[in-house]
Amino acid sequence: MPDPSVTAGLLLAAGAGRRYGLPKALVELDGEPLVRRGVRLLGDGGCAPVHVVLGAGADEMPALPGAVSVRHDRWSDGLGSSLRRGLASLPAHVPAVVVVLVDQPLLSPVAVHRVRAAYADGAVVAVATYAGRPGHPVLLGRETWPLLDYYALGDRGARDLLRDRPDLVVEVPCDDVGSPLDVDTPADLLRLRTLIDG
Repeated sequence: MPDPSVTAGLLLAAGAGRRYGLPKALVELDGEPLVRRGVRLLGDGGCAPVHVVLGAGADEMPALPGAVSVRHDRWSDGLGSSLRRGLASLPAHVPAVVVVLVDQPLLSPVAVHRVRAAYADGAVVAVATYAGRPGHPVLLGRETWPLLDYYALGDRGARDLLRDRPDLVVEVPCDDVGSPLDVDTPADLLRLRTLIDG
């Protein structure tokens, strides 16, 4: 019987950040690279182990205490391949994983705790929602991982799985804790700083 308190964390941080001009994992917010911020998010949310999928700029990444770096040489195949690479890297005893993206730095550890709690209550897939729309973090029970060989292709991760198998999905409202806004350009980062500064 899987232990519902055991959930790994998976940070997808392999992209080149073409619109930004450098890999978004290396972009800094308040002096901290987004990749380290993502590791901290998952750790503070109670995930262990935490794996980070790295691709573009992997050789320039800072040290990531508390995380396992997973190099993905085929990162240019898209988000789906990074997700599948990350899942394949996790130890066999891990029954579930919480997935987040490196370019969403305002996600909250509270949201991570909430999707983990939904798993402990029996959810197979738990997805944070904001204004009723699915976002991250997303928790995936191990029994769903083989399905992603079909769904996680190109730049698609688990989104189509969530759409096609609503019977598996528990939605977890997280409007009151953080924001799913992402950083695609330097202008986006300025907007996030404005939100943080109030």
